[in-house]
Amino acid sequence: MARVTVYDIAEKAGVSTATVSFAFRHPDKVKDDTKARILRISEELGYVPSGNARGLARGRTGTLGIYAFDMLLERPQGSGLEEDRPDASSATVNASVDGDEPDVLAYPLYVDEVLRGFELECWKSGKGILMGAASKKDDHRSVTDIAGCVDGLALMPSGYNDMLPLSMLAKTIPLVMVGVGDEKLPAAYLQCDNASGIRQIVDHLVEVHHINDMAFVGDVNGGGACASGTDTDDVVLRYDAFKKYLEERGLDSRGALLDDSFATSDEYLVSVCEAIESNRLPQALVCGTDQTAFDVIRLLVDSGIRVPEDVIVTGFDGILAGRLMTPHLTTIRQPMEELGRRAARMLLSRNGKPWEKPEKLILPVRLVVRGSCGCG
Repeated sequence: MARVTVYDIAEKAGVSTATVSFAFRHPDKVKDDTKARILRISEELGYVPSGNARGLARGRTGTLGIYAFDMLLERPQGSGLEEDRPDASSATVNASVDGDEPDVLAYPLYVDEVLRGFELECWKSGKGILMGAASKKDDHRSVTDIAGCVDGLALMPSGYNDMLPLSMLAKTIPLVMVGVGDEKLPAAYLQCDNASGIRQIVDHLVEVHHINDMAFVGDVNGGGACASGTDTDDVVLRYDAFKKYLEERGLDSRGALLDDSFATSDEYLVSVCEAIESNRLPQALVCGTDQTAFDVIRLLVDSGIRVPEDVIVTGFDGILAGRLMTPHLTTIRQPMEELGRRAARMLLSRNGKPWEKPEKLILPVRLVVRGSCGCG
């Protein structure tokens, strides 16, 4: 079967080849109805635009791709410049950011450890890597250019997922969706066991610390698009599990969600602030991610509230910064490097052949108890 070309798409859509190219590379310059028609026809015919489609013509490229979206923070390393130094609110982190020392609130994060695992597995297998990230919604070019040059593509979670032509790509190359729970595509879905992690936290708080009043803090509406990863399916699954396990233990789940804001919003943690001002804080705050927990702890400390003496705070992910906080963060440790390795292995196992139906793999997690809950 001959490979579908830009000319086939242009002819069926009744537009020029330039318009087809613009629909993928510069979608803001194409009318919405025209763009929608081009994308629909491209998906039907299995067309993959690429600056290096010659790789597809040869069959194999010997390269895997990973698309990290917008989860990387800019300037993770301090430059020694005054404007790069954290403000006084970062005093709860026992790490230097002078000179070229890394700021652990920016690096290494969840995504960095996953990328490391992916890179190590590709290195072990003698494969090359292409990396990309979206800078805006409808950024089709950044993902399709990579997809046309690799034998398989891993994608990190983002609110941009639904804006990209992934259903078309899933018919052409194998895709691994990392940290995505909604199995819409014929692809592999790779997650950690969010439910088990939350159960371990709830059990620990109830059985060890005798907590009967706890609430969740995290973006459960997918509103965030920032480095904390708060727009992922993972946080939603964690919150659902939190409500479930509260109910199983006979605890009131009606006030389970204290704050669902996200870090880039103007009203971030406003509900937590209101709870502080009105003296309505629960005994424990279970945060959807470690980075949310860092912000919550900073806010509590700035308000004169002691952690864990007045309020217990827990996180989820197990990034390095949690070991450097004061107090050290009680959290759920995900095998993040293993997530990256498994994603690469799953892609390698397909030899460039797309999945026919969704396939899911869930990796175990473990509770790490530290000072923010009163242990350690």
